[in-house]
Amino acid sequence: MATNAPQETPQAPGQGRQVIPPQRVQIRCQSCQAPYAVPVWTYVDVGVQPELKSLLLAGQMNMAVCPNCGVGGMLSTPMAYHDPAKKFFFTLFPQEIGLKQEEQERFVGEASRVAMELLPKDAPRGYILTPRRFITMQSLIETVLEGEGISKETMQAQRARVEVLSQLAEALEADHAAGKLDAPDGQLPQVVAKHKAALDYEFFMTLTSYIEAAMQQGRAESAQMLGELRERVLQLSGFDAVAAGLQDPEVADVVAALRDAPAESLEETISNYRQVIDDETFAHWAEEIAALPAGEQAAASERMDSVRATIERMDAEAQAMFENAADLLRAAMDAEDPRALLAERHKDINEAFMVVIDANVNAAARAGQPEAAEKLVALRQLTIDVMQEAMTPQERLINQLLGAESPADATKLLRKNIAHVNQDFIKQVNELAEQMEKSGRKELVDRLRQVARESASLLF
Repeated sequence: MATNAPQETPQAPGQGRQVIPPQRVQIRCQSCQAPYAVPVWTYVDVGVQPELKSLLLAGQMNMAVCPNCGVGGMLSTPMAYHDPAKKFFFTLFPQEIGLKQEEQERFVGEASRVAMELLPKDAPRGYILTPRRFITMQSLIETVLEGEGISKETMQAQRARVEVLSQLAEALEADHAAGKLDAPDGQLPQVVAKHKAALDYEFFMTLTSYIEAAMQQGRAESAQMLGELRERVLQLSGFDAVAAGLQDPEVADVVAALRDAPAESLEETISNYRQVIDDETFAHWAEEIAALPAGEQAAASERMDSVRATIERMDAEAQAMFENAADLLRAAMDAEDPRALLAERHKDINEAFMVVIDANVNAAARAGQPEAAEKLVALRQLTIDVMQEAMTPQERLINQLLGAESPADATKLLRKNIAHVNQDFIKQVNELAEQMEKSGRKELVDRLRQVARESASLLF
């Protein structure tokens, strides 16, 4: 359903207001004629509201779904998109709405004025005077993705996942209507079997992002339908969502892992499950211990107490690490020469520091403080520059290998830099893999192990 929304110009911010909210537009469903209101974004500034970029890229911006019959689609409405960090200023005028040239110019003029007002006084402005124009939302999204370094091949793969998702949703709807939800001859089992090879980690991540977007937009019925689709497709496909990190394990499984882990790998096991270990976990474990024969309870209780003590120590270490990161951030923000300070304290720069910066960027954006957010973003880039400068050639190569888009690209990069590949390099890669393994970052561990194997083969 393509619905023409009112072609209004962006509203400039009022006194002290930095966030441009969406317009609430009343539309009528073309299927059942029911009236309902939807939020319509005509001005999107991801420098002020970075969370809107995810909404746009998920294809969920200016989406209308009828609460009465469930029919919906993307609205055809003008829109301006501004990303000051990348110097992007785009306008969208869908071809089907036939907006006259003078109306387009008026819209561009108003959007440019809003963008200018929201920028810090010393920020570059020239790119705003020459906005790039689009006639389809898809082409605008693809350009934004290219700006994020996402290849056309990746975009094509994502479109293929969305097409499979659409077919699955239609099959589920058809089975609901026919009363064949759990029937082997239903449409959903057939579509799942047809596309089973495509139902991988990336597919379920895409489906989860659609569910989250629907919840954020208050589309409870859509979120519920997509949630049901995910559960049924997981069951029919046999995909292990727990192993992939897309679904929390059962409490009993967490307890079993902690109870049975060898002493030498207990901390690694705790790290892997830390996010789901809570009071309920220990309550369940205590019930299991109470049900054991009296002679086995002491040893079992000792293991549980050991796990609890290890968690307390690890949490205290993490807390200290984040407090140190927050102190470094305050010092860098107040320093006359942030680069010099960061270079002096480069050993204190770690993943926690980057997490603290990102959290502060998001907080500043939500509070309507674009100047603070921009300063933090600049500090983040400065931190990356300082880290790169402090790296040895081998460390820099490892970083580049981890950032490669594919294993094939990593192999090419490795062969191109063979002068830096030696036994010390391989040792460094394996040590980093061990550190990542303790943090439960399996994807990075696999990539590092592959790098180590290929590096070793180059020495012979």
